[in-house]
Amino acid sequence: MTKHENEPIVLEEEHIQRIRRIGKKLLNVANCLVTFGSVGDKQFEGEKSVATVEAQFINSLPLVKMPEFVDDTRQDRFLSNHKNVVGAPYIRFYASYPVKSKVRNDEVVGNVRVLDYSPRVLSDEERDCLRDLAALVERELELLSADAARQDLLKKNWSLRRESMIDSVSGTWNRAAIMRMLKQEVEQCRANEKPLSMVMTDLDGFKKINEHFGSNIGDALLVKTASRLRSCIRPHDSLGRFEDGKFLILLPGATHDIAKMVAMRLQHAIKSNAEMVGGKSIELTITSGTVSTDQFASANSDELLSLACTTLQSAQKLGSNSIVQAAPRNN
Repeated sequence: MTKHENEPIVLEEEHIQRIRRIGKKLLNVANCLVTFGSVGDKQFEGEKSVATVEAQFINSLPLVKMPEFVDDTRQDRFLSNHKNVVGAPYIRFYASYPVKSKVRNDEVVGNVRVLDYSPRVLSDEERDCLRDLAALVERELELLSADAARQDLLKKNWSLRRESMIDSVSGTWNRAAIMRMLKQEVEQCRANEKPLSMVMTDLDGFKKINEHFGSNIGDALLVKTASRLRSCIRPHDSLGRFEDGKFLILLPGATHDIAKMVAMRLQHAIKSNAEMVGGKSIELTITSGTVSTDQFASANSDELLSLACTTLQSAQKLGSNSIVQAAPRNN
């Protein structure tokens, strides 16, 4: 049984109205309605009109599993005493054709129903028209089910794709994802004539922490570091784990000066919270390098990344908890 087999049948109102218009025109009847389960066409609910009574009459009848043709309701043993037959609006003719669902193994899920105010006998051709109307509804249901299945598949594919783009340890974007985003941001910011800044940051002493305390402790610190870094940036900024204890942060719209401020904010967020590791309280720090397109206007994504890595190395030479910004040599 698929996910959609137990879901209620719901067709677009526009589709129902189209089928109703076709039915009324083809069969020359007072009304044509489409009902599903115990819930009928509620278009006229709350209105005081003949159409309301017609809908109520249709909704009062159970779904039929076989075609039903009542030439004269007053002569029918089940309908002859119905209040809408013996009283206003005095319905005299009624016919119904079952609607089946392939998703539910040809279960009858609805009916196409027509009514009129004079007794009549449908010709074979008219009966075929009623059957075709039911087939039209069945086709709409198939399309609805196929579209729902396609949407489910798209969601699952996106979920799988997203999972493949997430770093399994830190929960941030992984290297492949953040690199793809870098290329996209470079193109987008250039097209919008806005600067793009990036911060390459490294958790100081991460390798030694892993060697001394084990990878489980190291991974836990990466998660906490990623969380603190994320808390310092805007929702439309991007954070990805580059490698080991290194993270790359993309700041679309941020200038050279703003990148420095962000790097300082990141630095403070990490240093201000000591961590208990192996029963000891240790102070974590990060070292960062920044690069901005307002300083390197013609640089492509690869060149910007190379500058960020080089700048980070320069910062690391200064010692832990340092920040260095990339600048053209003539500056």
